[in-house]
Amino acid sequence: MGVVPRSFQVFVKPAGAACNLACDYCYYLDRGPEPAGGAPARLPDDLLEAYIRQHLEASPDEVVRFSWHGGEPTILGLDYFRRVVEIERRLCPPGRTIANGIQTNGTLLDDEWGAFLAAEGFSVGLSLDGPGEIHDRHRRSRDGKPSFDGALRGYEVLRRHGVPTDILCVVGAHNAGRASEVYGFFRAIGASFVTFLPLVERRAGSTNEVTPSSVSSQAWGEFLCGVFDEWAERDIGRIKVQIIEEAARTAFGQEHSLCLFRPVCGDIPVLEWTGELFSCDHYVDPAHVLGNITGTPLSVLLESPKQRAFGRAKRDALPPACRACEVLDMCHGECPRNRFALSPDGEPGLNYLCAGYKRFFTHVRPFVDAVAAAWRRENPPS
Repeated sequence: MGVVPRSFQVFVKPAGAACNLACDYCYYLDRGPEPAGGAPARLPDDLLEAYIRQHLEASPDEVVRFSWHGGEPTILGLDYFRRVVEIERRLCPPGRTIANGIQTNGTLLDDEWGAFLAAEGFSVGLSLDGPGEIHDRHRRSRDGKPSFDGALRGYEVLRRHGVPTDILCVVGAHNAGRASEVYGFFRAIGASFVTFLPLVERRAGSTNEVTPSSVSSQAWGEFLCGVFDEWAERDIGRIKVQIIEEAARTAFGQEHSLCLFRPVCGDIPVLEWTGELFSCDHYVDPAHVLGNITGTPLSVLLESPKQRAFGRAKRDALPPACRACEVLDMCHGECPRNRFALSPDGEPGLNYLCAGYKRFFTHVRPFVDAVAAAWRRENPPS
């Protein structure tokens, strides 16, 4: 075992794909290994401790970040995460700090959860697609009941306890034409950080056709431009919108924080409840299993030739049209899972959302350049 020579993040699925909701656009419901005999999936305590130890040993960072995902991780109960924190505290070397993040639909959160998350310094990603009528279009329980009221209660718990919360909003055909309404709702509830995720689902058996629920490339670009215009007029310094933050990073020569926009990927693998490590959240399948941490240390799996090749393929497979694009530094072809369109010259591998991203990044470029110029004036080289 050894220290990995770069920062990494692992999306841990301690309950696998198990969830108390059945959102009809969820890409993870049928992913990952299934428990035998109908037992609930659960990363067992011995494997949980082994993972935390290996993650701490592999991380090169002073602040070591753990990311708990699903499915819905909170279905394991609060005591499970008390155990997580106890193990982390016991194993954390002197001089290092642990930061936890958890992704949730919010419906199982109560004040006991809120107090715990606040006391232990968790940050939270909360799924919320907008006002109730929009949110409940896709996000319902297994018996078809709407989830908006429960999600909003969870959000209010987090706000009440001062837990840093990033709202994750899926943008599909159901809300892409309502940018002002969706963004205005997040402003009204006091959101401080919002991430928008495009819904892109390919039809079963098709390589390049998407479902009616998917957002079109044009609608995606219009939605993002609409959000930017409202944000620039009213909310600079008040609300952070992740894709605007990502665009701004290019002006300062900073690496993208999102894997979507980095030249290469592979730094955010997935650990399933069985101990199996997969290349990426969107590639949890037999072709992308890297191994099991019970037999091979996490550090070795992260640096394996298979995983490094997976990451480089994102850059190497870019079509010529992307390489010559004026917003390449902002986009880098986005996620490989969406690269199933043809470029204008007929080359395969163009991102389905290319036109939308190009419109948005071109729209915000003058703002980004102006911000960078102002910063340089105030911080001249010594």
